[in-house]
Amino acid sequence: MDTKIAEFVGILLGDGSIGVYKSKNPKKPRYRLKITLNSVKDKAYLSYIASLIRDLFSVEPLIYFRKNENTADIILLDEKVIKYLFNIGMKPSPKWNTAVIPKIFLKNNLALKVVRGYMDTDGCITNMNNNGIRYPRIEMKICPSPMQNQIIDILEENGFEPRVNKIGKGKIRIMLAGRRKLRKWQDVIGFSNERNQKVADYFLKEK
Repeated sequence: MDTKIAEFVGILLGDGSIGVYKSKNPKKPRYRLKITLNSVKDKAYLSYIASLIRDLFSVEPLIYFRKNENTADIILLDEKVIKYLFNIGMKPSPKWNTAVIPKIFLKNNLALKVVRGYMDTDGCITNMNNNGIRYPRIEMKICPSPMQNQIIDILEENGFEPRVNKIGKGKIRIMLAGRRKLRKWQDVIGFSNERNQKVADYFLKEK
């Protein structure tokens, strides 16, 4: 369950939000967790996350499909679950300047699970072309926050040699280029998002 929690933390740090909000009853604030996905491209991953929530917390998440958009929100309004996430070190949204991987998940195996969850929600594998030679590149954009250096450190400690570019307003793009690094990612970190796995399989099978 520790590895599942670690992956879920990565998912929240990617395309999730968590917080305590005002309600009509001032004595009873509203606790809410939300994860937003592409309802078409990430259809299988949507089911995966819903199942992960059931396994971890024994609660049924709400899933809303936005009208006229390819967007789905997974929502959890369980006060105990959200308080638990705060207790283990998750910071309330917004993530700008505050997002951080809790210390208990910085151990090697758990840290890699956090990175998997982040990549599967807020990262991608792009198809690059260098003078007619195509190659894959894993990319992750990260807002200004302590999480930037944490993810760079995790990748460096595991021999990935990431490239890092500043892309304005304090944001960075982390890049891992080439089939060798993609294969290493597959072997060491892996993917839970079927969309990313299919792209990885395409490049790794290609001669």
